[in-house]
Amino acid sequence: MEIIKETSPHIKRKDNLLWMMLDVIIALLPTIVLSFIAYGVHYLKNYLISVGVMCFAEFVFVLIKNHIPYDGKKHPLKERLLKGLKEYRVTDFLVPAVSALIYSLIMPAGASWYAVLIGAIFGIVVGKLIFGGTGNNIFNPAAVGMVAAKLCFGSTYVNLNPSFADVSVSATPLGNINGLAFSNINDYSLLDLFLGRIGGTSGEAFKIAILAGFVYLLIRRDIDWRITLSYIGSFAFMMLFAGIIVHSKLPEVGVFHFLAYQLLSGGLLFGAVFMITDPVTSPINAPARWIYGALAGVLTVIIRLFGALPEGVGFSILIANACASALEYHAWSSSRWKKWHIIALSSIIVLPTIIMVLALLFGGKIA
Repeated sequence: MEIIKETSPHIKRKDNLLWMMLDVIIALLPTIVLSFIAYGVHYLKNYLISVGVMCFAEFVFVLIKNHIPYDGKKHPLKERLLKGLKEYRVTDFLVPAVSALIYSLIMPAGASWYAVLIGAIFGIVVGKLIFGGTGNNIFNPAAVGMVAAKLCFGSTYVNLNPSFADVSVSATPLGNINGLAFSNINDYSLLDLFLGRIGGTSGEAFKIAILAGFVYLLIRRDIDWRITLSYIGSFAFMMLFAGIIVHSKLPEVGVFHFLAYQLLSGGLLFGAVFMITDPVTSPINAPARWIYGALAGVLTVIIRLFGALPEGVGFSILIANACASALEYHAWSSSRWKKWHIIALSSIIVLPTIIMVLALLFGGKIA
């Protein structure tokens, strides 16, 4: 048996990292084009800052990583730069470019330039480079950057409607639903949410473009459908029960409308397609991937319904990222389903659902 030493991510297919990154860029193109059309220079600002900052940081990292080892001699700056440049590959540009594109799409078009800049730096440096670069990071860099910018500068964001938006609704869908106040849900058309006619971040608005990218990535076998299905499925399962309880207390809010609203608002679909499926930060084995996706879906529901912030996708993905290594621990990890996998998956979905139901019934007032 021949043992080949390679750097992660380890891709079990004939294609390489270069083609995988190109595929993701192609899948993102419909969403990027619609973002330019909808938000114009506002999205262009996010795009240029994100790509420029993350690609430059990766470039500097490659130069530092491949510096000339100390040998007691003086080496001119030109020689040191040439040594680092020889190790710079196309993927050293494409990988951070993909992270930057995703980050630019999950940042609001109305975010200030300095919020986008700080978030991009934080995402690429803290979310990736300090772990050793491509294939070594445990967190999604785009999610890290978005969460950092949101926590630091969220109060400075300005809500912008896309150029073809319904101007009668100025606030973003989730931003207009505070706590357990769901009466405003009927103000939003499900068709408008699906077509992206209501304000929100670029990545969360255009569901058709996201689904087109999802189909392309599935055809190219760049992502695992198990993670996406378990993520959306666990989310929908819990939100269905939440919708039943909300309908019992607010008859004007239909169960189907509530569920569809939750599925189509926020960054759920974008996160399910382009973020949680990241092969570097997700588990390898099939059972672990089901559990991983379900964990993120459940956390998204809990944060969205009871958290201080209206959106929970970024936070839930980062928490799931932190748990991925535990799911792959050699003592219990397996490519085949075992009893503990079924128990773990069931517990992750059923127990939080019971707690959520009790909280909605006997906790905060639904209005």
